[in-house]
Amino acid sequence: MSDFENLNRPEEFVMRAIEERGIRFVRLWFTDVLGFLKSVAIAPAELDNAFAEGIGFDGSAIEGFARGNEFDMLAKPDASTFTILPWRTQAPGAARIFCDINLPDGTPAHSDPRQVLKRTLSAANDLGFNVYTHPELEFFLFKNVEEKLIPIDRGGYFDQTPSALGHDFRRAAITMLEAMGVSVEFSHHEGAPGQQEIDLRDADALSTADNIMTFRYVVKEVALEQGFQASFMPKPFTNHAGSGMHTHFSLFRGEENAFYDEKSPDLLSDTAKSFIAGILKHAREFTLITNQWVNSYKRLHGGDEAPSHLDWGRNNKSALVRIPGYKPRKENSTRIEVRSPDAACNPYLAFAVIISAGLEGIKGKYKLDSTTSDEKLPENLDEAIKAMESSELVRRTLGADVFEYVLRNKRAEWEEYRRQVFSYEIDRYLPLL
Repeated sequence: MSDFENLNRPEEFVMRAIEERGIRFVRLWFTDVLGFLKSVAIAPAELDNAFAEGIGFDGSAIEGFARGNEFDMLAKPDASTFTILPWRTQAPGAARIFCDINLPDGTPAHSDPRQVLKRTLSAANDLGFNVYTHPELEFFLFKNVEEKLIPIDRGGYFDQTPSALGHDFRRAAITMLEAMGVSVEFSHHEGAPGQQEIDLRDADALSTADNIMTFRYVVKEVALEQGFQASFMPKPFTNHAGSGMHTHFSLFRGEENAFYDEKSPDLLSDTAKSFIAGILKHAREFTLITNQWVNSYKRLHGGDEAPSHLDWGRNNKSALVRIPGYKPRKENSTRIEVRSPDAACNPYLAFAVIISAGLEGIKGKYKLDSTTSDEKLPENLDEAIKAMESSELVRRTLGADVFEYVLRNKRAEWEEYRRQVFSYEIDRYLPLL
């Protein structure tokens, strides 16, 4: 926040704001390895100590956090992420702060997804780069999910539907997001009935990951207030497009966009091409992180412009990596769009593996092939597990603890899914066999 510049420490601004606004509860947020939001509320009187030492909790109770006898962990608030909760503005007021997770000796917990992304961004900084991201988040709004999925409208892409439900929802969600400091670029109805898209403005990768976690919470909160249910499930309908999280990436050296080269015929620098080549080379290895659910693969291989092959291009909307051309020859707008992730991923881990793959391409001076690849992304969760198992890049990026936990968790999910008998089988085969 710009107000931080007027004080010696961000913590001082937070303590003053809490006193002036009459905040009674401060919610400390962090995520488990799978990307589910966790929260503990503390009284303002405890916050000064939380900034200094952290708040203790049982790490063994959080998905993927503890090894062996590592039970005690500390949630240490990051004062720069402080914001008032706009739906708790009446007394007693509440605020939230994102946390980093530390071990009792003060060292970062390797199992903390936020720390995983921080390590990756530190590696980018060591190469002279700052990483900026801009996600396009798609999701569905349903009237009912108990017996049958009923979308809130029958609209299509960019439709100005007669029903005001979608408009009212997006307006309320954006108002709440911006009250929490999450800047929105634009919003619209997406292609499927009840499907919405809200795009966040460009920000550094860590802030964007925090913003995505805030976004998912706010969207679900507003939906419940309006009597709906919001879902980031990648593919809820067989015959409609799924929901993705197309994410734009750019690298900067100070004020200079490292992806831009005005002398290149395609305006892409060698750095940008190597970054893309790194993503393409390692995409199969990291897909389990960017698309972590069984249902994710129904979207990737269900058509409707979802990426299924390891290819890139400018005008191909089914490409894994696309080069947007909205503002040609504008240096700061030069970026790449990675189209495989869905918004049901853990954004900290997803950004970490994508950025790490791109940096590997830069360090190795990978060459970008101009031809279209016939190689596919994993076609199901089992293939994605096998592709990641032998990946040194993903293991190094996530750390051994997170790497092994994800594999164990996803093997269990695949085994449970594989054993199920689905309604398709009953409807098709029971009358015949």
